Amino acid sequence: MFAKAFRVKSNTAIKGSDRRKLRADVTTAFPTLGTDQVSELVPGKEDLNIVKLYAHKGDAVTVYVSGGNPILFELEKNLYPTVYTLWSYPDLLPTFTTWPLVLEKLVGGADLMLPGLVMPPAGLPQVQKGDLCAISLVGNRAPVAIGVAAMSTAEMLTSGLKGRGFSVLHTYQDYLWRSGNKSSLPSIAPLALDSADVHEEKGAVQVDSTLRGDMRHMTLEGEEENGEVHQGCEEKPLSEASEDTSTGGLNQDSTDGKTLQEQMDELLQRCFLHALKCRVKKADLPLLTSTFLGSHMFSCCPEGRQLDIKKSSYKKLSKFLQQMQQEQIIQVKELSKGVESIVAVDWKHPRITSFVIPEPSPTSQTIQEGSGEQPYHPPDIKPLYCVPASMTLLFQESGHKKGSFLEGSEVRTIIINYAKKNDLVDADNKNLVKLDPILCDCIVEKNEQHTVMKLPWDSLLARCLEKLQPAYQVTFPGQEPIVKKGKICPIDITLAQRASNKKVTVVRNLEAYGLDPYSVAAILQQRCQASTTVTPSPGAKDSLQVQIQGNQVHHLSWLLLEEYQLPRKHIQGLEKAPKPGKKK
Repeated sequence: MFAKAFRVKSNTAIKGSDRRKLRADVTTAFPTLGTDQVSELVPGKEDLNIVKLYAHKGDAVTVYVSGGNPILFELEKNLYPTVYTLWSYPDLLPTFTTWPLVLEKLVGGADLMLPGLVMPPAGLPQVQKGDLCAISLVGNRAPVAIGVAAMSTAEMLTSGLKGRGFSVLHTYQDYLWRSGNKSSLPSIAPLALDSADVHEEKGAVQVDSTLRGDMRHMTLEGEEENGEVHQGCEEKPLSEASEDTSTGGLNQDSTDGKTLQEQMDELLQRCFLHALKCRVKKADLPLLTSTFLGSHMFSCCPEGRQLDIKKSSYKKLSKFLQQMQQEQIIQVKELSKGVESIVAVDWKHPRITSFVIPEPSPTSQTIQEGSGEQPYHPPDIKPLYCVPASMTLLFQESGHKKGSFLEGSEVRTIIINYAKKNDLVDADNKNLVKLDPILCDCIVEKNEQHTVMKLPWDSLLARCLEKLQPAYQVTFPGQEPIVKKGKICPIDITLAQRASNKKVTVVRNLEAYGLDPYSVAAILQQRCQASTTVTPSPGAKDSLQVQIQGNQVHHLSWLLLEEYQLPRKHIQGLEKAPKPGKKK
């Protein structure tokens, strides 16, 4: 509903009588809220405004704003909470869970299809058709959207989790959220499940083999106007889902009896050995331990798993590396105060030589195509030249008009053929070309027209290319080429200083290279272990920028150059990486 900008009709302070009525309506609409909670949500004395607006499809909506944030909105006499409110009261509505990659599609206006749901160990919440529900992401109880159930829970299960599940009304990152303070999605730990509860509910989460196969390619259908895009996600085994939603790290895994802490220890060891065997070279040493973790170990994490050292028995990277040093696999030194680096690796150590490299599993950015999932491949970017009006006479003989796009080699061939056809090659010196009136008008400056009568081939071609307008062609794998005028903007990495005197790394122009800012932000948040936000890019229409706390250029460099294989010439700002020993 708020996927596009809305039009505000009025914005007025609420009257005392309307405030009392709103409290009564909130109590009726959300009976689980206590009197104190209703008073917190609809305060008695603080400023509270009523904003009447028209959504982009023409729906008349009333929004209640408190403290600068929209807290409630009313549509057709029904009252709905915003995500700001749900972050304070995450259990206000029955909550269903989906995958992080789905969020972008919901923000774009898509409805949530049932194959996009994640089945929790305790089964789906019990709702009826038409009930208001919240939608959260795996591993975080903070709701990212609200919607109306298109069928009851019983009908969802009977359907084999196929079909439209929820009509989405409002999401995190949509224009209603943007009208507030734009605070980032908080991290609210999922409710811990007692092992007895999981056992008791085990029957509720059994999925037959056919449905389990279907769920491996989860589909989200919707589009900006009527809801029809496809989002492919791969199902996680229930054991991994429970790992993501555990808060303690001591719950027993239902398949092999290992605690989540033991599983995380194994994953940590696996990523460590995999990184040393396949990614780190002798020339990389000394290697900052933080870079080793973020750029090497995280990228070795199997798809669908998340490496979290805090959930391991080591708790800290330094403690884990000390253990590996005691086993004489690596040597770690503090080359500058407070900054540790790996200075030596024993690649002949039995643990490294005996480590079996697992089957390749892409951990990089994925492109969603239908219900399938493909690893990211960089686009083929080719510079082109566009014929301007001032040079049409020179190119018309070869069948090209104003606005034609040409490659550099084509321009060269056309100029050579033109010179030969019009007998312009100097008879005494084959390296010179005589300038006829057309060439003179096209490539010679006015103050040179009486002095420059001949030009060498290389000078002639260089001048011709300078006079043509720049353009470029971008071809993504499996797609038709896209041709645009101008020069393609590079991925721009900058550092900014915030009011708190903390540095943030800002990345722009990812979309031009087929990269989803939300997915890149999610990867960086995991690898850098730092908060990330995605916001509109200032001065750029329909473009987003990713902000990461701290100087994270090292991580970006590895991600863009090594994993995504983007050419260095299309990335600017890599030199801003912190020097060893300096604080980020």
